[in-house]
Amino acid sequence: MMAFLKSDLFLRFLGGFAIGAVGMFLLQPSEPPMLSTTAIAATTTNGTAL
Repeated sequence: MMAFLKSDLFLRFLGGFAIGAVGMFLLQPSEPPMLSTTAIAATTTNGTAL
């Protein structure tokens, strides 16, 4: 088990995971995307008969 934890494959995976987690945290948008609010508003029928 210690040999696997010190292996190059595991260390590269761990480094990639850490870089990805930091990137996801830093690149989050500060406000919700505009498409989600229009998609919710578009689901109403506004009183029209289908």
